[in-house]
Amino acid sequence: MLKRTKRRYLALQLDSDGAPSGKEFIDAVWSAVTKLYGEHGASLTSLALIDYDLEKKTAVIRTSLATLDLVRASLATITSVAGSEAAVHVLAVSGTIKALHEKTRVNANQ
Repeated sequence: MLKRTKRRYLALQLDSDGAPSGKEFIDAVWSAVTKLYGEHGASLTSLALIDYDLEKKTAVIRTSLATLDLVRASLATITSVAGSEAAVHVLAVSGTIKALHEKTRVNANQ
């Protein structure tokens, strides 16, 4: 019997001069993971872009719990997205999208 993979959702803030599209953003994340951990390591992460807000420059990505630390380390290495300088900050991590939105709402009010 197969075990269900536990997932984690990360709320991210993009600090960038430009306004990259969602595809350009997730390509930069995949590139960072691949550079640090190679193709095999990147395939273990099960990365997926769940939500991307161009105006607020926020994103929600999904990864597996086992590779959460790998993804967070990779996000710290991102220096450019779509040719413009950028930095990615993790706002919150949660096991469900609903709880993630609640955490980010609480952080925004403080």
